[in-house]
Amino acid sequence: MKILDVIVTILLIVGGINLGLLGFFNVNVIAAIFGEATALTRVIYALIGLGGLYEIGGFTFGFKAVQHRWCETPATVKH
Repeated sequence: MKILDVIVTILLIVGGINLGLLGFFNVNVIAAIFGEATALTRVIYALIGLGGLYEIGGFTFGFKAVQHRWCETPATVKH
């Protein structure tokens, strides 16, 4: 699941940067790279949206599970 978490994080960073550039400078980087309203652009936007839903679910329902995946501590050794 760590791989999925990393992929989702990358998608959300790309989506956030794209929306920031769109809001501040009216530049849509994803559309500029992959074309305006192409099937690939729509797939990328859909993946970013699914990544957002995954994160909402992770923080709402499974925050402890996400925390355990990323914050594993070594077992304490009894002396």
